[in-house]
Amino acid sequence: MLYHKEKIEEFIMFYEYQTEIMGVVAILIVSVIYLIVKIKKEKKDAQIKDIEELPSIELPEDKNSNINDSYDTEQKITDEYDTQEIEPDGTEEGSFGETLQEEKTPPKEDTNTSSFQKRDVPPHDKITKENFKEFAGARILVAEDNLINQKVINGLLADSGIEVVIADDGQVALEILEEDSNFTLILMDAHMPRIDGFEATRTIRANPKYDHIVVIALSGDTAADDIQKMSDAGMSEHLEKPLRMVDLYDMIYAYTGSQNTPKVSQEQTIMTQELDGEKGLEICGGDKEFYQEILNEFVTTYEDSPQKLQTFLEKEQMQEADKLLLDLMGVTANIGAQPLNEIAGTIKLALNDTQEKSYLTLLEQYKTHLQALIRDIKNYN
Repeated sequence: MLYHKEKIEEFIMFYEYQTEIMGVVAILIVSVIYLIVKIKKEKKDAQIKDIEELPSIELPEDKNSNINDSYDTEQKITDEYDTQEIEPDGTEEGSFGETLQEEKTPPKEDTNTSSFQKRDVPPHDKITKENFKEFAGARILVAEDNLINQKVINGLLADSGIEVVIADDGQVALEILEEDSNFTLILMDAHMPRIDGFEATRTIRANPKYDHIVVIALSGDTAADDIQKMSDAGMSEHLEKPLRMVDLYDMIYAYTGSQNTPKVSQEQTIMTQELDGEKGLEICGGDKEFYQEILNEFVTTYEDSPQKLQTFLEKEQMQEADKLLLDLMGVTANIGAQPLNEIAGTIKLALNDTQEKSYLTLLEQYKTHLQALIRDIKNYN
């Protein structure tokens, strides 16, 4: 009995030792597996790091990439060799794609001066109205909405033999051309009601029926981007307002005129602080009576302009004020009233100042200059 008891105790002890041994062995196995996995991971990370630190190169994506690279190299050499073969028309085969692009995109129509025959203007002295008789028989369409500017152009070309047809805006100009397109030149004001000069010119240039007519911009805008805008619309030339007689002569000569070189003398006239009579008389072709007529018409038309401007500004009708000021700038430049021209331009720029409303203060200066100018005009007459 004692013997069995000892055996049972030995068996229990052996079982306990066996369990502990198996636990230790399991821990060792797990530890070994963990170490193996960790070592492999560290080795892989080290390899990736080494690759990232290498110079940037393109690695093959798969086992066939070397074959593809070799094929690409051979194809590139073959292509370069093929492009050296010349077609019978002198076009390289390698430029075939460019040729297709040129065929798909038609060349842009040239609407600039180069589309028309233009002669060089020889040096000459000052110009008078008499010189315009050289162009007798020419026909000019004038698209201009300002009545005084219309009168200036009509006065310059009166008795010259040039037929002048006036259109009050771009719409009227297009209607006239529909009925009669026998014109050499069109003087096109850029800014007009209904259809302005830009839209009218684009319509004209789009119609082959009018390809023989040179469109000349008539505008006080002289900035490079403004000139470019006129050119883009199809205006071949630009005449600056106020229209100078010599510039008009040169433009007509370039496209229609004779080979005569004129020589004239300039008549002296009134000079005051508000009125440069010599400049105004030059614009009017040296015709003193015509210049006086233009001055009188200015007084009649714009004597009440301060009241009109004030009404527009008080009612914040800025578009109407801008239009009136633009007309004033053109007319005052034509008659030689530079101080009033400058103050009108300053007010026009100030129309955007809706906070301080500085244009109301400038309006008082405008009234002062206008009153002095009217006084000088009446004394001149």
